[in-house]
Amino acid sequence: MQLIKLSATDSTNAYLKRLQRRETLPDFTVVQAALQTAGKGQRGARWEGEAGKNLTFSVLKKFDALPARTHFALNIEVSLAVLRVLQSMGIPDLSIKWPNDILSGHHKICGILIENQLKGDAISQSIIGIGLNVNQLEFGDLPRASSLKKITGRDYALDELLAALLPTLARQLPRAAEAPFEAVLPDYYAHLFKKDKPATFSRPGGEPFPAIIRGVEPDGKLRLEVERGQYETFAFKELQLHY
Repeated sequence: MQLIKLSATDSTNAYLKRLQRRETLPDFTVVQAALQTAGKGQRGARWEGEAGKNLTFSVLKKFDALPARTHFALNIEVSLAVLRVLQSMGIPDLSIKWPNDILSGHHKICGILIENQLKGDAISQSIIGIGLNVNQLEFGDLPRASSLKKITGRDYALDELLAALLPTLARQLPRAAEAPFEAVLPDYYAHLFKKDKPATFSRPGGEPFPAIIRGVEPDGKLRLEVERGQYETFAFKELQLHY
């Protein structure tokens, strides 16, 4: 493993991609930054963070044969790895909000952004960006955002958190290519926010509607029961889950 620590960069994902264009990097190269000036999350949302208060890093993972059609297995393994480390720390009421945000209660504490590179019909490598809110207490106009310190009242050492997360990720990530997709679902479903419970959703620009999460497809689409016995699937940008 190669660990690169930066005081600041635009985003650790972007830095890792630029570095890879200049040189050949070993599998599981990690870039950590004390500050991201242009970090991004899902839906292109900007990731806000105070310098030195949060854990922001990206991991380069290379694969021999991860079928693109089951790429969501990677999202599952990454989110479960983060969740298990937080569970071991006693962070309460953890869940995964589809596709891979980590919640404590109804508050988001971690975001994950995975960017895949294809070779034919398989994923040859992924850059996995993780932003974990750790010691930051103020989040401006993001009322659903929280942090480990805000939840527990404790300060956390970022280096210790990273040292716990990296080996867990190293163990989990190969399973995305090695295990059948159906084999990784039970753990994900056990922690999936609002699974099998009534919830409210909306399409872009549409009116809210009630439905029940019944599962996810190998390509990451969410399967909803929109009426009794009637099901629809939605890609991430086609649907918003309301808290």
